[in-house]
Order: sequence, then C-alpha cells, then structure tokens
Amino acid sequence: MVTSPIRLIAVDIDGTLLNPQFQISPADLAALQRAKTQGVEVILVTGRRHAFAMPIAKQLGFDLQLISSNGAVTRSMQGETFHRDMLPAPVCRKLCSAMKEFRGNTVITFDQESKGAIVLEHMNELNASIQKWLEKNSEFIEFVIPIENSLTKDPVQAMFCGPIERMHRGLAVLGDSGLGSEITVLRTEYLARDLSMIDVLNKDCSKGHALERWANFRGIPREQVMAIGDNHNDVEMLAFAGVPFIMGNAVEELRNNGWQVTLPNDQNGVAAAVEQVLIM
Repeated sequence: MVTSPIRLIAVDIDGTLLNPQFQISPADLAALQRAKTQGVEVILVTGRRHAFAMPIAKQLGFDLQLISSNGAVTRSMQGETFHRDMLPAPVCRKLCSAMKEFRGNTVITFDQESKGAIVLEHMNELNASIQKWLEKNSEFIEFVIPIENSLTKDPVQAMFCGPIERMHRGLAVLGDSGLGSEITVLRTEYLARDLSMIDVLNKDCSKGHALERWANFRGIPREQVMAIGDNHNDVEMLAFAGVPFIMGNAVEELRNNGWQVTLPNDQNGVAAAVEQVLIM
C-alpha cells in the first residue's frame, strides 16, 4: 500500500542527488530508502548515459528505472529497455554541418556499452572543460574524422561542451540552423566551473516527456509525481511534476517559476524535500 500522497519521486543526479564531492550524502540516501519502504517509487532522471548513471543507482540499494541521456533512454537496472528516443542520423549529419565551427566541442553518443559509445574527433578543446569525464569514459571513446562517418546508425544525441560564453555562441548558431523543428536543444551550465553543455536530442525528447511517459505507464497522475532538479535541463521535468522542488544551488532561471526551493546539494537538499512528502 502507498501511504504517501506522492507515488513517484523523480530525482536528478548531478547537482541534485550528488553533493559537491560527487557523493550521495547519508541523509539523502536514507530519505530515498525510506520513501521506497513507504511504497513510493523512485526514478533517477539524468543527462548521464545509462552506464554512467548505473554506479549511482546501485548505491541506493534498491531496483529502479533510470531515465538517462536527458530523456532519450528509459531502462531498468537489469538492462530492460522501456523506451528509446534516438536522434535520426540524417538530422545529426545536418547538425554537424551547421555546427562545423564547434567541431572541437562535439561529442556524439550511441546506445551501446562498448568502444564507440562516445565519438569525437579529438580532445584538444574538450580536455579543458570535461577532462575528468573523458578519463572516466575512456574505454568507450572512439575517434572518428570526420565525425559524420560514425553515423552509420541513429545516435542517442549530440553534445557540445565548452566554456559558457562559447556555448552561448553555439546556441545562437543552433538557433539560426533551421533545424528547430527536428531537434530538442537542452543546456546544462555550471558557473563555478565555466562549463556549459548543449545536448541536442530528437524532437520532443526531454526529461519531462520521458517522466510523463513513465508516469502514464505506471498509472500515476502528475499530481502524485514529485521532481527534484537544479539545472536548465530539468525544466520540463519540473514543469510536468505536480510537486516540483528545485535545489538551493539551482541556476537562477529555475527560480522564476514559483517552484518550492529545498536546501542546496551540500546540505542534504534531497532529503529535506523528500521528508516533506513522506508519512512521518
């Protein structure tokens, strides 16, 4: 029996569930485990690839679904795929052509857990921005020149990474590309690290669309869905949820929507939000 009015809690990973040391605090872990024991379903919703999100999911200590790659893939911890929303290869080719100025910032990902899951031409411009990510994913990286030659099948997404000012220029170029009706553009920014990531996915693909799809499948109305996030790519998810919470460390844009604000990720913000909806 579900004893809480909330039946589904959707939690972002980076900047939300993970603290600044990229760890789950004991308090946040305990709160999510208590939600689970009360019959509330927990789902992780992240911009990470499924494989890169799995180590975090395993720390929770219970089975759950993962919505990964900003909504492109919904898959269980056992590897059972509920839904995939791939970026058509012809659209991605047009994207690469339109964004040729940012070729050194370009990463294309594929839904596979082997070398070639992550494709780029070189690391020269990426190293300064996402060096640790590149190191952790080195076994999956393949170098292809030109990068379009990797598009023998539909990718999960294309991603452009770099300093915030440069990526704002990238957003402007994307806006003038004429691809607006064929793609979804999401961004994630970390001001303290001067890092911006532009994720380009299939049309109408987002964390929000994926969460709504899963909630509908589970027969859970949006009024009984809670979501917690901190960044621009969480907007659609938070807008769908009947009970949206933003982190105390959330980007400024999220603060203009009237959403409830919990504590920052270095002060157990997830636990503070979850405890407000659990039965004491």
